[in-house]
Parts: sequence; C-alpha cells; structure tokens
Amino acid sequence: MSSAKTQLSGGLSLDVFDPVPLGIAVTCGPGHRIVYTNRVYQEIVGERTRSLPGREVFSDLRPLGFDPQLDQVLETGQTITLREVPFEFHDSGPPWRERYASASMSKISLASGEDGVLIVIAEVTDHAGPEPELGAVQSRAILRYQSLLQIDTQALWVGDGLGRITEPSPGWQRLSGQTFEEYRGNGWLAVIHPDDREPSEEAAYQAMLRHSHLEQTYRLAMPDGTYRHIRSRAVPVIENGEVVEWIGALADVEEEWQEARLRTLLDQTAAATADVADLEEVLGMLAKVIVPALADGVGIYLLPQFEDDQSIVQPFIAERVVTTNRDGMPAPRMPRNERFEPDGVFADVIRRRRPVRYVFPCGQAPDGVVPIGAEEWFVTARVNSMALVPVLVDGTVAAIVDATVSGSREPISAADVDLLGKMLDHAQAHLSNALRFQRTQRVALALQHYLLPEPPELPGLEITARYRPGATAAEIGGDWYDSFLHPDGSAILTIGDVAGHDLAAAVTMSQLRNMLRGLAMDRREPPGDILRRLNIATEVFHREGTASCILARLENRDGGEWRINYSLAGHPPPLLITHDGDAGYLEGGHNPLLGVDYDAPRQSADASLPAGSTLLLYTDGLVEVPSEDIDTGLERLRRHAVALARVSLDVFCDELLARMPVAKKDDVAMIAVRVPRTVSRPAG
Repeated sequence: MSSAKTQLSGGLSLDVFDPVPLGIAVTCGPGHRIVYTNRVYQEIVGERTRSLPGREVFSDLRPLGFDPQLDQVLETGQTITLREVPFEFHDSGPPWRERYASASMSKISLASGEDGVLIVIAEVTDHAGPEPELGAVQSRAILRYQSLLQIDTQALWVGDGLGRITEPSPGWQRLSGQTFEEYRGNGWLAVIHPDDREPSEEAAYQAMLRHSHLEQTYRLAMPDGTYRHIRSRAVPVIENGEVVEWIGALADVEEEWQEARLRTLLDQTAAATADVADLEEVLGMLAKVIVPALADGVGIYLLPQFEDDQSIVQPFIAERVVTTNRDGMPAPRMPRNERFEPDGVFADVIRRRRPVRYVFPCGQAPDGVVPIGAEEWFVTARVNSMALVPVLVDGTVAAIVDATVSGSREPISAADVDLLGKMLDHAQAHLSNALRFQRTQRVALALQHYLLPEPPELPGLEITARYRPGATAAEIGGDWYDSFLHPDGSAILTIGDVAGHDLAAAVTMSQLRNMLRGLAMDRREPPGDILRRLNIATEVFHREGTASCILARLENRDGGEWRINYSLAGHPPPLLITHDGDAGYLEGGHNPLLGVDYDAPRQSADASLPAGSTLLLYTDGLVEVPSEDIDTGLERLRRHAVALARVSLDVFCDELLARMPVAKKDDVAMIAVRVPRTVSRPAG
C-alpha cells in the first residue's frame, strides 16, 4: 500500500506515472526530499537515493538549475519550464559528455499534507536544435502530465482536441471490457447508458467551446451487463491558445451516487408524508416518490390482520389501495380486492418478510408472479422486471409494494430494491400512525353503523337514511339519526349532532338518542315540549356538552293531507322539495342548542307536506365548507335538491352526497322522507 508521501492529495498513487514516456520525479517538503522516480527518469539521470535532500541528490545536475528553481516553485506555486539546457552526467560511459534536457517543475500537494514539486524531464541530446515537431510532442507530453495533477483518477484516457480517444487505456478496458479498437475515437459511447449519451456529448461539446474543465457522471455498462455510475473528469491541454488534447480520469462512484440518491429519496419521502394521517394517502404519497425515481409502476396491497403471518394456510384477500404509473403509461385495470393463495409468491413474501425481484424479457413474466387481472397489462406495457417488497409496521407485514419497470428502461436492480426498502423503513412512523388510524376508523365506523339503525317501514311513506364519517377523524363522530312509529300512528323523525369527534361525543350521542326516543314515546305533546324535557335531562347528565337536534312528527290527518310538526334546537332547517321542483326551507320552530337555557320553553312549528314532496333532514356537515358562509351551502343544497326532485329516494340521497362539496373533517348524516303522490283517505 502506498504511503501518504507517495500519493497525491486526492489519494492517487504516484505509481500512475510509471508508464509515462518521460522522466518523472517527485520531491517533498522544503528540503526537496525525493519520494518518487519512474524508470525513464532513472534512465536519463541515473538512480537517485530516495529520502535524501534534493541538494545532495541533484548535486551533479546543477547546470539544470534545480536548486534555486525548486525553491522558487515551492514558494510561488508557479510552474517553471527549462528548454534544451545542457548538463553533465558522469555515468558508466566516457568520463564526461555534454547532454541536453528540457524540464518542467510544478508545485503539487501530497496526501501527507505537505507540498512538493513534480519534475518532468525529457532528454533532447540527440535532437538539440531546431526540431519543432519533436519539441512540440515533448512539450505536449509535459503539459499532459501537468494537467493530470488537477484530477483524481482510477483510470486515464487521452483524446484529441475533439475528445476522441487516441491512446490505449487499460483502466477503461478493465471497467467496460472494450478493447482499444472498440473504444477508440467515439467507440466508448457504445457502452454508455442510452439515456446518458446525449447529455455526455453535449457536456463535452460545451467544455470544448469554453476550453474549460469537464466533469460529468454517467452510467457505464460493465462486462457482466450491469451499469455502474462513473465520474469522468477531464482537462484540456492547450498550446498557443488552442486545445490540442484532452486528458481525463475515471472514477467508479456507484456507492457515492447511491448514498446521495438515498438521501434525496428519504428527504422526498419525509416531505411527501408529513402531516398526512390517512393510510391510503400516506401510501399514495410514497408511490409518487417511488414513481418514476425507482419504477414505472407501483401497486400497493393492504393486507388483512393475520393471526400468524408465518403460517398462512388459507387463501386471503388483499386490498389494492394504490395504483400509480409514470406519465403517459396506461394503468392496469385491476380489482380493488384480490385473492391470493397460501402457496403463492405474495404469501411467501409475507412469511419470509423479505423482498423478491424478478427480471425477464419484456412482457414475459414467469407464471405465478403477475397479479390476477394484470396479465394483459404486463404484455402491453412491456414490463421487464418487478419486485415485491413487504411493508413492516410495528412488527407485522401490513402491506406489499409491487414495483414494475417497463420497456427499454434498465430492469429494477437489487440496489433499487434495497433503496425501496430503506424508503419504507424511513416512513415507519407515518405508516404506523396511519395504520392505527385506519384500524381505529374501521372499528369506529362499524360501531357507528351499529348505533344508527336502518329506518323502519312507515305506512304510506318512503324513508331512507345515509351516514358518511369524516375522512380525517379517526374517532367516532357525534352525528345521529332515528325514526320510528309512535303508538298513535304518527311517524317520529329525529336527527342531531353532538359537539366533538371522540368517544365521549359518541357516548353522548347514543344517550341523547335513546333518551329522546323514550321521551317521545312517553306521551303525545308538541316536539318543542319534548326537546325542553330532553334539555332538562342534559343539564343532569351532560352539563359540559352541547348538541343540535331536529325532532319532527309526521302524520296523515283526516283530510288525507300529510303534515309535519317539528322543533329545532340550534340545527339547520329542514328542506322541503315538491314533486314539481319547488324547494324551500321550513322557517319556524327555531330554538337554542341543547345544553343552553335548560328550563326555557321551546317553540314548535307546523307545515303541510304536498303530495309527492320530499322532506330532507341533515346535519351541518352537508352544507358547511371551511371559509364559506353557511348560506352559500344552504343555497347549493337547495339547487341540487331541486334538480333531483323526481329521482328515486336512494338516488336522491346518493347524488346529494356526490354533488355537495362535503368537508372531509366532518361527519354527514341525512334522513329523507317522500310523501305518496296520491292522497289516501282514512277508512270509515
């Protein structure tokens, strides 16, 4: 291993000068101790004892002026060139003979931290005098190796003024496997990645125009067919203001490039998933980072909660929650829920908790690898590789990422798969929080639906209800509805909203609903009186909370006309839509929220329900939009309801939910009743 004194500051060993066809010597420090000489130098000036001061080593070469020149170069940093200088050297030949040499001395930095001098010498004894062609060659050689000091290298190359390779490079042959005949001229471009060829040529062209240093990184095909990132640095050799040659150096920077890529992708992953709580959103944002950086297409499957994922013996259903493809690439048409067998590759990835990678000819994936429903897409998209990567969250495999690469793009590599795994590991905290959020939300939604029963059959009326939970609330909401038949034959409808989105709100909602049902069944009295009694009860049981509510009684009186008697407690008003498309809000029966003015009287109101009309009760989540006046939302609801006046009641509710810009953070409950178009008179 080379010592620090026999290496340049960038770590390049001085042995790189061994094959140089000029004499090369390197000194170290102000004493000019000689630390390196190559074979040609020794042939010109004889063996020189290393580590001795230069004044002793070069004592017989004083005619070259080495002593003062070396001091000057080290002090000023300026390069000194001596041309055809005579000197005497007493070797094993005649007692003495006059000889001539041209030399160049340049300041360099060594890996030891000390400065030194590079001496380049060419003997011109047999060619002294006007030999311009030979002199130009020697001068160029000196310039070339002075230029080499400006770059660090693992392999060297030399090109003409246009950058075309002119001399053999053993280092390039080791890297690429090309012979000199294959890479000379512009032949080296054949092993550059197709996507990097044009940028490489453009960068070289611009450097030639500016006579400037050239630095670029490209992917180079290795003899085994894989690609590695290579940094190429080159400097021009300039004579009389013209670039006559380029000398360049190559370094394998694959590990450095991968580390930089990892840092970039991890930063993008953190930025993309910040402040996102929903699991599908988190996975979707991750997919947008993966595509197109690592893959052309990504599917993410959310797995069920296995009792033991190490012993999967039954088929299971996974939910494909994310499908993302690069721009311009068609997405596969696949079912959201997919069945997987216990002996398939997906189950194997879950059990082993390790990724798998497949590389194959375009569109020819092995049997059993392609997800059901994606077979045709794999062919048309010309998929050439895929990887299945498990997503571990809190010690269990929660999802699987299916990443594919297509067409002429380099197949997904083992390094890419490793990088993908690190990205997923980096998102652990976000994934863990999002997964807990989703599981809590699903349990909460099931409980919410249990607490909100299906509407009963009410004689002479159509009735339907809808509930949609807030998309960003993990806990159970406080919205509720209820409907039932009173012993006197009237229909009771109620809908309300308890403040809050937590378990306490859900418990309060359930208690209020049950108390209201009991109070409404206890006796026949105006809805306002019933709400007054409910409000008194809330003073005892829920003194710190508030709630809004509508209580309505619908009945068919003697003349066959349907009427509504109702009372509001701080709740948006009911909307009445006639069969002919007129619509308006019922204006009476307004009272404060429940939880306010506990013993104060409460008003009721009465209205007619025309034949074929639709009555809609709803919670504020249907009409409230952040930063918008609620009157705007009420008018929007009225307008959409008019347009849906004659559709079926189920379609009426579904379309309203689809058309209204519902705020994701709030629950929505609604109950709709349609009066028959024909009047039914009571018997008797």
